[in-house]
Amino acid sequence: MKTLVRPVTEADLDRLVELNRASVPAVNDIDVDEMRWLVEHAELAVAVIDASKADTAHPDTAHPGAVLGFVLALRPGLDYASENYRWFSERGADFLYVDRIVVADGHRSAGLGAALYGAVFERARAVGAVEVECEVNVEPPNPGSMAFHARLGFTEVGRQSTKGGAAVVALLVCPLAG
Repeated sequence: MKTLVRPVTEADLDRLVELNRASVPAVNDIDVDEMRWLVEHAELAVAVIDASKADTAHPDTAHPGAVLGFVLALRPGLDYASENYRWFSERGADFLYVDRIVVADGHRSAGLGAALYGAVFERARAVGAVEVECEVNVEPPNPGSMAFHARLGFTEVGRQSTKGGAAVVALLVCPLAG
């Protein structure tokens, strides 16, 4: 299947929420209003779509169901209550934080996550970030995501308990060269 990475549109929001909910507990559950806020405040909000369902002249008009995954990445300085975002914000100000990356079940291990992260790394370099940051659950465990992030060059720089002790996350950083 041929895919395309393109900016998220308003028409995608319901599909993003659907994909996000299907990925809980790897990501936290949010409603459409929270998703809209994140997209509006994101430095990068892109989706990977099934290109066969896109109008090649206007790929932003693809049917929302064509969205197979997405990533939302934030710059420092937002008034955002995420415990993990705040942890990284206290650590420094030259980063791009991956708030969530989601790939639809049945499409994982097909290179879509790597394509989304390619867009993240490109944007991080463009805005002068020195590293890309994220977190991955270690309780409940998410070994597939930990292995994926390790392959991309992420290393663990800390851990913290979140959601009132319901989860423990590994805080990960990938430095950007030059």
